[in-house]
Amino acid sequence: MSRIDAQLAFLSEADKLKSTLRATTLCDGSRRENSGEHSWHIALYAMVMAEHANRPVKIDRVIKMLLIHDLVEIDAGDNPVHGDHDQAEIEAVEQAAADRIFGLLPQDQAAMFRALWDEFEAAQTDDAIFAKSIDRVQPVVANLETGGGTWPEYKVTAAQLQSRVGVKVQKGAPAIWVALKARIDDWFTKNPTY
Repeated sequence: MSRIDAQLAFLSEADKLKSTLRATTLCDGSRRENSGEHSWHIALYAMVMAEHANRPVKIDRVIKMLLIHDLVEIDAGDNPVHGDHDQAEIEAVEQAAADRIFGLLPQDQAAMFRALWDEFEAAQTDDAIFAKSIDRVQPVVANLETGGGTWPEYKVTAAQLQSRVGVKVQKGAPAIWVALKARIDDWFTKNPTY
């Protein structure tokens, strides 16, 4: 297979991300978003919100991470942060998906994409920490924009939002969490038993 054929095969496979539905709805509540839309939207979030990163980041690297971070959902599906699933099992499926999907690329690109994906997953570098933060911000905003969105469906509590989302956002973009926390607190005050 030629280099171009391998690249086109990868890009055709990546198109399947558009068919992977997520738990989160669009901000207008009309339907669930797909993982392709999510990846684009959080890349835009990163561009717009980069000034709020806790530490300096290379925004081009952050955007690259965000554009590829959910490609594994082609095989693994969406696993919502508030869902009830076996995390070790999901990680194993996602690792296998990363091997398969990035393995479609020519070897040099496969290694580069996989390294970016691994860096995002590990969330140890400033770029990856900020990328993980932004990945958690967008669904919160969508749920707030839709009057709680899927929070009632998943029986999400304010404490869960703090432990599963807030901690990651605070680590990479604390000012964003402060702004969101005020909106979250207001929502839970108005919807104590939803």
